[in-house]
Amino acid sequence: MAKKKYSNKINKIRSFALALIFIGFVIMYGAIFFRESQLLVLIFITLGLLCIIGSTVVYGWIGLLSTRAVQVVCPSCGKHTKVLGRVDMCMYCNEPLTLDPNLEGKEFDEAYNHPKK
Repeated sequence: MAKKKYSNKINKIRSFALALIFIGFVIMYGAIFFRESQLLVLIFITLGLLCIIGSTVVYGWIGLLSTRAVQVVCPSCGKHTKVLGRVDMCMYCNEPLTLDPNLEGKEFDEAYNHPKK
């Protein structure tokens, strides 16, 4: 069975926001192919701008969320990292981290962050 790839939640959201910026630019550049139609150019430019505005909103949201995260020292690499939720990964070395003493020693699973249904 293949091992699942985990990463830090804050870095995942920041990567998504960065991807939104590039997607927005690609959509805007797509308008070059429709120079004859002002309506299509306007649509492409507007969609690209909405992606970039969405990225700004996501960056602002993760910034606010990051201030609420608990800052800890990673036992593996010794660097300061932030933990969101019950379990998270170190931003630098991907060491599984938890603040819940009941989860220490257990196999890392992101499902621990979701309440049981």
